[in-house]
Amino acid sequence: MKFRRSLLGLLAVAAALGGFSVAAQAQSYKAEYKMSLVLGPPTPWGEAGRIWADLVKERTQGRINIKLYPGVSLIQGDQTREFSALRQGVIDMAVGSTINWSPQVKQLNLFSLPFLMPDYAAVDALTQGAVGKEIFATLDKSGVVPLAWGENGYREVTNSKRPIKSPEDLKGMKIRVVGSPIFSDMFSTLGANPTQMSWADAQPALASGAVDGQENPLFLFTILKMHTVGQKFVTTWGYMADPLIFVVNKEVWGSWTPADQAIVRQAAIDAGKQNIALARKGLVEADKPVLKDIAAMGVTVTQLSPAEREAFVKATRPVYAKWTPTIGKELVTQAEQAIAARKK
Repeated sequence: MKFRRSLLGLLAVAAALGGFSVAAQAQSYKAEYKMSLVLGPPTPWGEAGRIWADLVKERTQGRINIKLYPGVSLIQGDQTREFSALRQGVIDMAVGSTINWSPQVKQLNLFSLPFLMPDYAAVDALTQGAVGKEIFATLDKSGVVPLAWGENGYREVTNSKRPIKSPEDLKGMKIRVVGSPIFSDMFSTLGANPTQMSWADAQPALASGAVDGQENPLFLFTILKMHTVGQKFVTTWGYMADPLIFVVNKEVWGSWTPADQAIVRQAAIDAGKQNIALARKGLVEADKPVLKDIAAMGVTVTQLSPAEREAFVKATRPVYAKWTPTIGKELVTQAEQAIAARKK
């Protein structure tokens, strides 16, 4: 009888502790989680965050509420500090750019290697394959929980001076670039004068003529009507694409139940698919309606011929070679092989 009473007592204590554990975990949920974004809706990037937040709220019946902070406003607009702020818990979750996080995670410079990814099939071969899994493992070791891939798009070059058809056309041109050293190397190699600045600073700099041009996905050109800040020439050269990554701070992730973790992960995957479709809209079609829209603004649109593009490829090979050891020779080789074997 004593044994039975002792056993029942232990079971009661265990049940109480179990109940306490669940209650404590429920109480550990924040009333609101902060999601960092560089761009807000209606850009594909901003939509990625909005869709993710909406799906999570709906599927968790409001247990997890997320507020969007576009313009990386949680870190005063400094895009390159976002990853560090994520690890430190200043930011709970983010849909972030491989470019902005590359100063802290060197392997992410892979996606910025000039002319590595010639088409969308090449992008998918990396993000949806073994390379993508390896990148996620690296991010996990770096202190965040990566959940899904999204896309900001191919970055094309615009300027106020002249059509860019050859590396010579870039000589002496002041180009705004993001705060990642590989971009400065690339444009310096092409003879331009790269100037690192946040996007918040870039717009007035373009309007005043302090800088001549910039490089970004074309959806930004149409949404921001960049022809109104002097950008009269667009060249589509597809020199690099910018994948986005859906991540959560590790402590925040650990505070959620496994069931809610699964919901947040699947919501990120679903939001990523929708975001990629938005980022490619108007550019995967044969007639590329986005280019027609830009031309209708009175802008000169230059689409490089294969021979013209190859001149840029050759001119930037020293940058490709310089950065390969930093990224990791094995990872670069793995990426090159995945792209060579892609289904077009």
